[in-house]
Amino acid sequence: MTTKPRAKKFRIRRSGSLAGQLGGKDGEGRQQPAPAKESAKGGGTADANPFEGHGTEDGFGSEPFPTAARAPGQESAKDPAVAAEIEAIKKEGLTSRQLRMARRVAQKYGLEPTSDYDAIRLLRKKGVDPFQRSTMLELVVPDAATGEKADKLPSTQVKQPGKVPSTEVMTEDQRAREIYLIQRDIARRRRRKAALLFVRLAFFVFLPTFMVGYYYYNIATPLYATKSEFLIQQADNQGGGNLGGLFAGTGLATSQDAITVQSYLQSREAMLRLDEDIGFKSHFSQEFIDPLLRLAPDASNEEAYKLYKRLVKIGYDPTEGIIRMEVAAADPKVSQEYSLALIKYAEEQVDNLSKRLREDQMKGARESYIEAENKMIAAQNRVLELQEKLGVIDPASETSALMGQISNFETQLQEKKLQLQQLLDNPRPNQARVDGVKGDIKRLENLVAELRAQLTSGATGSASLARITGELRLAENELQTRQAMMQQALQQLEMARIEANRQVRYLSLGVSPVAPDEPTYPRAFENTFVAFLIFSGIYLMVSLTASVLREQISA
Repeated sequence: MTTKPRAKKFRIRRSGSLAGQLGGKDGEGRQQPAPAKESAKGGGTADANPFEGHGTEDGFGSEPFPTAARAPGQESAKDPAVAAEIEAIKKEGLTSRQLRMARRVAQKYGLEPTSDYDAIRLLRKKGVDPFQRSTMLELVVPDAATGEKADKLPSTQVKQPGKVPSTEVMTEDQRAREIYLIQRDIARRRRRKAALLFVRLAFFVFLPTFMVGYYYYNIATPLYATKSEFLIQQADNQGGGNLGGLFAGTGLATSQDAITVQSYLQSREAMLRLDEDIGFKSHFSQEFIDPLLRLAPDASNEEAYKLYKRLVKIGYDPTEGIIRMEVAAADPKVSQEYSLALIKYAEEQVDNLSKRLREDQMKGARESYIEAENKMIAAQNRVLELQEKLGVIDPASETSALMGQISNFETQLQEKKLQLQQLLDNPRPNQARVDGVKGDIKRLENLVAELRAQLTSGATGSASLARITGELRLAENELQTRQAMMQQALQQLEMARIEANRQVRYLSLGVSPVAPDEPTYPRAFENTFVAFLIFSGIYLMVSLTASVLREQISA
């Protein structure tokens, strides 16, 4: 890391006033050199440096101009001829830089001048022009580098500098006058620019704003705006077991329907319905409507729709689910009628949105229920046919009765067999009684066999009880199945009905449209102020663009 070198500070001491150091002015207004100071040591007189104490560094610091003893034959500065030449050099109006340069050139040539002007005199007398460019370059090249001194022949002509600074010194009055003239010129330019700026502002900002304000205050037709608010609600969720029940009753549940209704009310279809029912075009085609708002008698639907979008403003708040509507018209009663008609259109649109969904849900459930019911009736008719055909109402009861009879007769048969065995155990049984018991046993066996035959094979030309029971059981099972399916279909139909009821949307009117008694539009002051801001912004943007382009072109 390097540090910047620090510059040394020098303090210049000044003694006396600047006027005293530089001297006075001659009769022609030229500056005269200050009188020479007396030597502090020897008390003699010497020509002092005329730029000592100016605050301008001359290359020799604060030391006085070096003087030396006059060589034999050297001219004195008090000689009239020398003084005249020095006075003529002073009148040339040389700068301090030229004087320092002449002093250095004199030292280069080994001259011993008494002052800077004397150095110029001696150099010119020697034939050297101290202000020539070649002479300045010789100051840079030392004698040791050249090896020998170049011969300098005296010049017969002294070249004067091309541009000599003016020796005229400006007085305080002249300086004040020049400053006053400059300030007056600047003020005149500022006034001219301010006037041009005011003209541009008046033409591009104030005049259009005045025209807009005149239109709103004197020409624009007063419009009466009717405001209303309504929201779309959904039926309460009776189940409450699904995730959709979390959003029931909030704006999220009906946001799509609300956005759809908002789009419908701002559509061409709503405008055409309003024109057919109440007459939108005819109302705004009347003569008292201002020219910018009035529709032509043969205006197209597109022109009427543009005006409709300007006068019917509908906004939807998704956080609360409220639809706000504002309808403006030239008559308050007409404005109220327009609002009521649009609310009616919105309610019909809400009903149409959920009607198809409800019908689709109910249609399938209703068809399933009707099919199950028809099949159940067919199964029941099959059971009745079998009962009528076979003459059996209940196969189970018939089977139970036959089995009871068989059991009773078998019991009697066992008793008869025991009685016969008892008679046979007698050594000399009664043959008549034995034959009678044997006859009873045979008859009971035949009866039991006949009853059992009815259970399995049945009578001649008739179905058996087992077949009858089987057919009836199949028919009854099918009947029970159809009944269960009908109950399930009925349950599905009821669930579809409940779900369809939940899909019902209701349009609840929060703020009813009421006809205003004072015009709502135009808002003359607000619209005029907005027009002023718009024209000011346009002018500012055009001005900045023109300034940037002008700067880019002139660069």
